[in-house]
Amino acid sequence: MMAIFTIGHSNQTAEQFVGLLQTYGVRLLADVRSSPASRFAPQFNRDALARSLQDAGIGYRWFGRALGGKPRAPEPVFSAGIADLLQAAETQSTAVMCAERDPRMCHRTHLVTPALLKNGAIVKHILGDGTLLAHDALQQPLKQPDLFG
Repeated sequence: MMAIFTIGHSNQTAEQFVGLLQTYGVRLLADVRSSPASRFAPQFNRDALARSLQDAGIGYRWFGRALGGKPRAPEPVFSAGIADLLQAAETQSTAVMCAERDPRMCHRTHLVTPALLKNGAIVKHILGDGTLLAHDALQQPLKQPDLFG
């Protein structure tokens, strides 16, 4: 079974983000944002992100038209997008990316992940602190920083 990672860029620097991908050997980033741009984190605008990834030897593909969180496409387009993503992940370690830091709050977990699991993939979530969380573990609360520590 192939493993597919998910990751949210949140407000990290490009260097931090690329470092997380490199830590887990990701070779292809599958961007599933409906609109591949960010007013608040311009380092994650499509062209800037693709350049940062290319400099690190990581490929970039935008899947947002088929797999974005604001679907405009009918079911056959979504299914074709999942098939395309799975095919890409067969040949290179792949991470599905959106903007949301917490995978429990993002469509990459609620929309894309179930389709990947249904097709036999193992899904693991890369958290902003570098922790790797198996999809099954999402039922447990994420570790919160200690207010007084």
